[in-house]
Amino acid sequence: MHMNMTSLAVPNPQFVSDWLRASSRSPFESAKTILFFYVVSTQSLKLYRHLRARGLGLSIAQGWLWIAKQALLLAIKLPSAQKKIREEMGKVRLDIEDKLVPKGAEVSRHLSLPAEGKSVEWILEEMAKMDRELGPHADWRHGKISGAVYHGGDDLSRVLVAAFERYAVSNPLHPDVFPAIRKMEAEIVSMCLRMYNNPDGAGTMTSGGTESIIMAIKTHRDWAREVKGITEPEMIVPATAHAAFDKGAAYMGVKVHMIPVDPVTRKVNLKHVRRAINCNTIMLVGSAINFPDGNQDDIVALGELAAKYKVGLHVDCCLGSFIVPFLEQTGLANGEGGGSRYKLYPFDFTVRGVSSISCDTHKYGFAPKGSSVIMYRDAALRRYQYYIAPNWTGLFLIIMLKRCHSFHLTWRIGGVYGSPSLSGSRPGALIAGTWAAMQYMGSDGYLESCRQIVTCARLIANTITSSIPELYVLGSPPASVVAFASKDEDVNVYEVGDKMSKKGWHLNALSRPAAVHIACTRLTLSVVDTFIADLKESVEEAKMAPSGKGTMVALYGLGSSSAVGPTMVGEVAGIFLDTLYKA
Repeated sequence: MHMNMTSLAVPNPQFVSDWLRASSRSPFESAKTILFFYVVSTQSLKLYRHLRARGLGLSIAQGWLWIAKQALLLAIKLPSAQKKIREEMGKVRLDIEDKLVPKGAEVSRHLSLPAEGKSVEWILEEMAKMDRELGPHADWRHGKISGAVYHGGDDLSRVLVAAFERYAVSNPLHPDVFPAIRKMEAEIVSMCLRMYNNPDGAGTMTSGGTESIIMAIKTHRDWAREVKGITEPEMIVPATAHAAFDKGAAYMGVKVHMIPVDPVTRKVNLKHVRRAINCNTIMLVGSAINFPDGNQDDIVALGELAAKYKVGLHVDCCLGSFIVPFLEQTGLANGEGGGSRYKLYPFDFTVRGVSSISCDTHKYGFAPKGSSVIMYRDAALRRYQYYIAPNWTGLFLIIMLKRCHSFHLTWRIGGVYGSPSLSGSRPGALIAGTWAAMQYMGSDGYLESCRQIVTCARLIANTITSSIPELYVLGSPPASVVAFASKDEDVNVYEVGDKMSKKGWHLNALSRPAAVHIACTRLTLSVVDTFIADLKESVEEAKMAPSGKGTMVALYGLGSSSAVGPTMVGEVAGIFLDTLYKA
């Protein structure tokens, strides 16, 4: 006989009611019983939703992994194990400090304010000295880096410096004092909305892709709470989505259902997404393109699900930014040879169900670092992003003082504080720099940049496919990122990455599967042939003489070594973050 799984998870209310009437119980005992059934039913429902989202097999595997992790964590608390861990982590700390913190008698350290102010000449010379302290390998100008520096050229850099100089002290918190900054920010948002085919939409600027994503989560959470009454929000995220979604969910108190991707196409598994949707779902997430392997989720299918179940859909275009909107005009969006390889599928506000999109202006828009745009389908949804405190006394006093100063006395009940995003004060110079970069580049500049960068990325991908049999490209990346993994059991791709590091390359390692990626930029264009030659040589070296001691091999090997591997990697990450603040 078929039985609905939900009926097993939640007790029948009629059964509970009949059982209570049949029992001669005091009101207090009945209340305890009702509370017991309420707790059991709500927790059972949560368990059912969790199982439905992940499937029985994956849930059992995750449960077993959790048990193994707890057992190992208990084991490593033994004094002998703790001593060994402290010794190893001490070595890791020294290794990280050696790579990041300059040492030697010639290194100057400025740990206290100088007794007297320094001249401009001294300051510039000291900056130049600090640039040289870690050696020439730290110079991004050689182009041997993955992403990181999105350089629009020396002429554009001079434009940015001029904008910074003009608006160095500006703050959009005071639009009456800096009206040009307010206007520029509004125009930046408008230009991005038109790039993503939603001229009547709304948005704001933020400090970067992470803040844009966090704002999208906050907006959908508050929208769902007011419109749908959801108090225990959940979101559904592909495993390849940026870590900022986990970070934002942690900040905003939203449960995350992490959905696996297809191992071949690298698109999120739609069957699992559909299964994970429930009455607490506030939003789905898709990427165009994702950070790890540069592939695109099926935004159209995700949009249909979002529309059907009346939930939000956020499309993360932080990395796709000023590449994917221009691909169609370059003739590169339809794939190679008329096939599906490298084909770009619809991703913007023309897709039904898309409610928000994040776009980093500071990547392929070549704006100064610290600028991004979060866009919404309409202004009504954007209102849920705002923070407004209507009864704050601070701004009330400022308003009254300003009015008293100009002899306009007005009685008010209270003050008000409002901000569109996380920050209150913001650097207007970044807004001015972003506006200047977009005006300087124009559509024709971004179009040509897109063509050059994507052509460069496809040259790398095609060369790996045709000329490096030990490796394969993950998925069918349509834009600027190429990730490669090993299909030869004698070649550890992390070993390849470490060999590339010795040749001066700064690449990104990935996991699940083990892989390495490069995000091509304008800096990559002049060294793409060198990259291909170095990659071929590194594969041979990794095959013939693996060292097993490189950073990628050690760190990512640790992460997959046991159930506590990720915990140990987390400890290493904490040491790395500590080191960033070692003067």
